[in-house]
Amino acid sequence: QVQLVESGGGLVQPGGSLRLSCAASGSIFSIRAMGWYRQAPGKQRELVATITSGGSTNYADSVKGRFAIVRDNAKNTVFLQMNSLKPEDTAVYYCNADVALLPTLPVMNYWGKGTLVTVSS
Repeated sequence: QVQLVESGGGLVQPGGSLRLSCAASGSIFSIRAMGWYRQAPGKQRELVATITSGGSTNYADSVKGRFAIVRDNAKNTVFLQMNSLKPEDTAVYYCNADVALLPTLPVMNYWGKGTLVTVSS
């Protein structure tokens, strides 16, 4: 099985920064896309940013220019650097990854349990 474990959430003032980390572990052959999603209270889960194994990135319009997603393929880890945080960024942030357990098996999608980010003065 595969586990995704997020860390780095917390309370930050508006305008501040946080760096989220997500480490994948288990019987992993390769990881295709990795990404971050978030779910605010009373709202649906939404995409924040994704990154392919080759480093191509995609961002939600609401975070472009403020957030940056990077990954360390050797460590099966993805990071989300969040700058200029706003109260509307408050949400539980979830890590997501498309993982191949073996080269002959289909890629499967996994989720972490989430880490809470609260932006408030």
